[in-house]
Parts: sequence; structure tokens; C-alpha cells
Amino acid sequence: MDFDAFAGGIEPGGLRSKSDIGILICYMLDNINKPFPKEDLISVIQENGLANYFETISALSELIKCENIEYTDEVQETVQITKNGRLISRQLHTSLSLSIRQKAINATAKFIEKRKVERENPVSIRKAEGGGYNVTFRITDGMRDLMALTLFVPDLSEANAVKRNFHKNPERIYSIVLAAVIGEKEMINEALKELKR
Repeated sequence: MDFDAFAGGIEPGGLRSKSDIGILICYMLDNINKPFPKEDLISVIQENGLANYFETISALSELIKCENIEYTDEVQETVQITKNGRLISRQLHTSLSLSIRQKAINATAKFIEKRKVERENPVSIRKAEGGGYNVTFRITDGMRDLMALTLFVPDLSEANAVKRNFHKNPERIYSIVLAAVIGEKEMINEALKELKR
């Protein structure tokens, strides 16, 4: 097989053929089965070493040009698969290894879940008077606020670290704070055990 894609950023087993990258994109969008931000699609592919960043962008452009995928929102660059793209996915996906297909679907599912957690549990970082930053967390059940909490941290890198750690498990933070506020020692112990895992 001739490889026509750069190898930079590709993990072992990743795709280096432009046509394979195009099939993978169609396969992913077919499985997502709803509009998906183009940048997020590129992130999933690149962050998981499935294909090179530049070749992924090139393959996406070619798929749009050939009307295999289309924009649903050009301003936010949201794309979805077309009937032609779905045909490509369903007829050619077996040309991709099962491990690549599974890795792509698992990575996409994790990415979608991560975005859902971030959307339902927003964090804002604002510069504080006199230096430092205020990091405000909101924990929701998807419809209403369950808790809002603001922490002061000395610098932006720490603020971003706090945000990342919060988004790993907002429910755990909620449980710990709730247990501490109501004085439930058993709940605190359970939450702290969970924290150590």
C-alpha cells in the first residue's frame, strides 16, 4: 500500500493513507449519527493518534468537496454525514482494522461524555482583584444548579489544573462538600476512599 500521509503524530497502527482517513471520518460520523463540530472530530482523531492532523484536515476538506459530509452550521463548523458518506462508511469500513474502528468509536464516546460533563458543570476563571484568580464551579443535574463554589488560586496554571481535575468527576466534589457540610462522617470517609482510587 502506498502511504501518502505524513507520519507525525500517528500511533502504531494509525492511518497513513488519505483514503483510509476519509473512510474513518465517514465511519465516525455515521456512528455519531448527528451533527458534530469539525474541530472536535479533528481533536478526537489527533489526540488518539489515529491519523496526522494535517492529513485529517485535508481528508475532511476532500469529503466536504465531494459531498460525503456537509456543514450543518458553517459559522460553528458543525458537520454531518450525507447519504453518499454513509454509503462509503457502510461499504468500506471493513478496510479499516477492527482495532482502529473500536479505538475511534471509544475515543468519540469518551469525548462526547467529557463535553457533556463540561457543559452541565461549567467552570469560569476570572482574574481576582490584587492578583490571582477566582475559579467558580457550578454543579448541575442537567437542569438546575445543585451547588456553586468559588475558590481562589494564585495563578492561571493552577486555575486550569483545578478546572481539569474538577471535570474529571464533579459528582465526587459534590459528595465531599455535601458530606462535610452536613457532618456525615461515613459519607466523608467513603468520598475520601473514592478519591484515593
